[in-house]
Amino acid sequence: MATTYDFPSDLLAGQEELHQVRAELSALLKRLPWSVQPLDGFSDTGGWRKVERPASPGWTADEQAEVEKLRQREHELAVFVSTHRFWAEITTGDRVAARTSLKHAHEA
Repeated sequence: MATTYDFPSDLLAGQEELHQVRAELSALLKRLPWSVQPLDGFSDTGGWRKVERPASPGWTADEQAEVEKLRQREHELAVFVSTHRFWAEITTGDRVAARTSLKHAHEA
């Protein structure tokens, strides 16, 4: 039977927000053009796999700011979760299992 952990509410909330920020950032990056700067399209069929990209209009200043804001928040949350005082209470050998359990706590 898997060990259950009594995660503090602020750690659970931080992990949940980290999931949300990462999902929002991933969705935004999928919607944006492939290049931040305007670039011509290209086709490279000489390699081991074919690579093609259409011309990219680049990202607007607002799009760049939104990506930066989400990346900054993702970093803040990752630091908060990974350095939380809770981890000092967990024996070194159990930390990986506890961290995995926290990552999936929202699924329960």
